[in-house]
Amino acid sequence: MSAIPQHVLARQKSAIQSLVAAQTALFGGFEKLVDLNLKVVKATLDEVAQKSKQAVDLKDAQDAASFTSGLVQPSAEKALAYGKHVYDIINTVQADLAKLAEEQIAEGQQQIQEAVEQFSKNAPSGSESAVALIKSSLATANSAYDSLTKAAKQAAEVAESNLNAAANATFKAASDAAEVATKAAGRTRRAA
Repeated sequence: MSAIPQHVLARQKSAIQSLVAAQTALFGGFEKLVDLNLKVVKATLDEVAQKSKQAVDLKDAQDAASFTSGLVQPSAEKALAYGKHVYDIINTVQADLAKLAEEQIAEGQQQIQEAVEQFSKNAPSGSESAVALIKSSLATANSAYDSLTKAAKQAAEVAESNLNAAANATFKAASDAAEVATKAAGRTRRAA
């Protein structure tokens, strides 16, 4: 019967810990999304009840026009805020998973480097050029990975910046539209 080497057990333990950490990050994100949605549903139900009471008290068409125009801006603001919250939750989970993946890749790179070093120590004489080629290839692969990782992070930052700019522009357009509708309802009321 052979004993399992300690380094194999350590790697298995590390893999299990990484799996648990990934599951924890995913479940935490799911839990935050459920909590957010429950809060949104509760707030929406409360708001619908309040707006229904206000709608019952409307006296004429001008009041109705003013009332409906006043509904646009808060709804747009809430939709944008909800989207931002969802985006933040998903972004946090993605960042946690990316960090875990980077740690796993770094650990794998370290193990490969250790194996190459061990191989180079035990390599037969005359194989120095082959060992140098392996080390050079490993360094090139690590450099390429680092470059790709940096490019991906930069692309993610640009995408996030563009998303924020688009959300702000949408919010401004919705606010402007609600303001125009409110002013138009006020002019209609004064004219009558």
